[in-house]
Amino acid sequence: MISLLSSKNEDFDAQLSSLISWEANSDEEINNTVRKIIKEVKNKGDSSVLRFTSEFDSLDAKSISELTITKECLEKSFDNLSPKQKDALTNAAQRIESYHLKQKQESWNYTEDDGTVLGQKVSPLDRVGLYVPGGKAAYPSSVLMNSIPAKVAGVNELIMVVPTPKGVVNELVLAAAHIADVDMVITIGGAQAIAALAYGTETIPKVDKIVGPGNVYVATAKKQVFGQVGIDMIAGPSEILIICDGSTDPDWIAMDLFSQAEHDEEAQSILLCPDEGFIEKVRSSIQRLLPSMERELIIRTALKNRGALILTKDIDEAIKISNKIAPEHLELSVENPESILGDINNAGAIFMGKYSSEALGDYCAGPNHVLPTSSTARFSSPLGVYDFQKRSSIIMASKEGAINLGETAATLAYGEGLQAHAMSALYRTDKK
Repeated sequence: MISLLSSKNEDFDAQLSSLISWEANSDEEINNTVRKIIKEVKNKGDSSVLRFTSEFDSLDAKSISELTITKECLEKSFDNLSPKQKDALTNAAQRIESYHLKQKQESWNYTEDDGTVLGQKVSPLDRVGLYVPGGKAAYPSSVLMNSIPAKVAGVNELIMVVPTPKGVVNELVLAAAHIADVDMVITIGGAQAIAALAYGTETIPKVDKIVGPGNVYVATAKKQVFGQVGIDMIAGPSEILIICDGSTDPDWIAMDLFSQAEHDEEAQSILLCPDEGFIEKVRSSIQRLLPSMERELIIRTALKNRGALILTKDIDEAIKISNKIAPEHLELSVENPESILGDINNAGAIFMGKYSSEALGDYCAGPNHVLPTSSTARFSSPLGVYDFQKRSSIIMASKEGAINLGETAATLAYGEGLQAHAMSALYRTDKK
């Protein structure tokens, strides 16, 4: 049910490339459908959002206000939770906030000898849109992970959209919105919600950036409105890669592989290990534990299609393969993870040591669980406070500084054939 590979095989590189390949392209029919939805929402505003909400979510309303959940209702949803759920959400939110407070960047400047001041002004985005999957699915962790960094950054207004097909509302999601102090919650979803956030309607404010996961229509819509607004990323299937030296309980490793495979049939779970005997133990654990999983069929399909247990020459080779894969989640399930951390170059989140299960990062460890997938960890980072801040350069030249810099600027401007640039710099000197 899961591939067994060895780095010694002559065709291993080709096998690995085939294993990790994944295309995020939606088909032309979906692209066209989303394009039409965006165009209609852009042109007709609220009325089109209401029509699409009725058509796709079987939820009829005469106005957007009927689809807007008040802050009082969000608080009531929190109050309706069990004490255990309240404690879990509150604890997770506090840990996420504590971690992200350390990411907040501040403005800075310095003064040169001639009095010229240079620096950077750091400002929060004014308004951000958060998409949260809805209906029977419950992703309160997604609410916390996307909204808390925005609030830490100082975002003035956070608007959350969440579909509620046939009016099904998930109280955990709404309770998380209460804890995260979301400013507005509107029960709309799909491409129409993305379009409404990107362009604004009569009653839905236009945002500066859209974050949060969604289905293929949501992902396609985010791609199509990018440039009109900022987006976080286009995420692919969830991934976990485990480097293990054979010292961890094989049942733990099997369950860690399951934890990502249960997301969907395209999720990827990979183990890299130099101990062939341990790999066999993990395979036995997989066969024994899988029938007890509620999402057995999804896990089985994911492991069969995109999973692998890979025998490597040693841990060093496992690290090289991991850096090539650049996984979303990387577990270093070895005796001394600190000794190899410096060699890890490409990973969204790194879980160090046998006790650090990836699931802790999904919910409550503190670091963000919105991570780069599909090898984009080669150049991308986890969602963070910095994604909700923008930076402006500060240049305040003194009279002496204008003279010192003017000749340099003019020389370079003349070299580019831009006379007005040169003269603009020289007009502030005695050499015009």
